[in-house]
Amino acid sequence: MSEELKVYEEKMEKSIDALLNEYASIRAGRANPHVLDKIKVDYYGTPTPIQQVGNISVPEARMILIQPWEKSLIRPIEKAIQTSELGINPSNDGTVIRLVFPELTEDRRKELAKDVKKKGDGAKVAIRNIRRDANEAFKKMEKNDEISEDDLKDLTEKVQKLTDKAIDKIDKAVENKKIGRAHPHRSEERRVGKECRSRWSPYH
Repeated sequence: MSEELKVYEEKMEKSIDALLNEYASIRAGRANPHVLDKIKVDYYGTPTPIQQVGNISVPEARMILIQPWEKSLIRPIEKAIQTSELGINPSNDGTVIRLVFPELTEDRRKELAKDVKKKGDGAKVAIRNIRRDANEAFKKMEKNDEISEDDLKDLTEKVQKLTDKAIDKIDKAVENKKIGRAHPHRSEERRVGKECRSRWSPYH
């Protein structure tokens, strides 16, 4: 019985993971290496992820550095970035490629906020479709006498709980991805710093 339920739980988790991956690739004014995840470089005729042809680092809050394993890859990497939807023009010094992320304009911030909400709503629809498929499958099992009426009720309630849990995760992901929150990384730094001071206190 739990195996039947697990199938749909895994489908819901995959939908949430897909949403989080999409959110990771959204350019939001700060340098995030994940924005390069979907960009492929022509590596001797083979489309290859940037991460596999060079070293990627974030030396500053709004800058990504790409150091290709081979200098001959600088042009192909730049071309891949320029033809992508990233919207940033790369520059290089003959050794490394620099991507500088501009501050978000208010219009761009609103546009990204709408995109975040739209993707979140799409993920919720996917979760509810999985719930519908699960309930239809369980009803069919009950009709074929594979499970009892009580089993059907129990499974229906459990799949609803899974649905509520998944929707809650999506709501939190949307909230966390909201564009324009005032320096959330700073509060995180303060929290981590406080934890470190507490951990290394001479009174412990």
